[in-house]
Amino acid sequence: MGGPVKIVSFSGIDGAGKTTQITALQSWLDRSGHRTRLLTFWDDIVILSRFREFLSHKAFKGDQGIGSPEKPLVRRDKNVTSWPVIAMRFFLYMGDALHLALTVRRLRKGDADVIIFDRYIYDELANLPLNRWVARTFVRLVAAFVPRPDVAYVIDADPAAAFARKPEYPLEFVRNNREAYLTLSRLTGAITVIAPSSVDAMAAKVREAFLRASVPGNVDFSGLPALE
Repeated sequence: MGGPVKIVSFSGIDGAGKTTQITALQSWLDRSGHRTRLLTFWDDIVILSRFREFLSHKAFKGDQGIGSPEKPLVRRDKNVTSWPVIAMRFFLYMGDALHLALTVRRLRKGDADVIIFDRYIYDELANLPLNRWVARTFVRLVAAFVPRPDVAYVIDADPAAAFARKPEYPLEFVRNNREAYLTLSRLTGAITVIAPSSVDAMAAKVREAFLRASVPGNVDFSGLPALE
């Protein structure tokens, strides 16, 4: 169809329902013939992923995998908050941000109409102690050069409900992590927060925000199915 590639990102606490909303948006776009491509931040962007998995599983003694109500896990990675770990995150997150910038630059020259990211750099920045000036300064530095998505979503959720769906981290961490996402939305001014509601109502808000971000633009999204 030509025109600039749209970049869309989905972020939020574990168990918020990001995958459900990503699938709904991608299906909505695909039905009208728009070419989409889905990338996952961990698999396609992060650097030294095996080393980081080693730290989580071996050094921090955390479980691996995805938690469920039937099989809760005890993850120890982003909820480890000692200053040596935070300092290492600054280094790793900067590497991720640089790789992200290069990847988005390449993707914008591709043949997709919409690139959808399952998580983005915002999901890493939400792991930092944003009540500290050094972390806020780092966020502003990264936001200054990382490509800003055409629309960046945070799928918000009640922490207790999200924890019940995906029990991996302590509930107190989930609550603090949610607040970090909301803080990021204020710091960057680049994030659309989708408030908790029914799946269908949230999907409608996602589509509305996408259409607002697509005007003006050279890719014609007028053929998209009507909002329900």
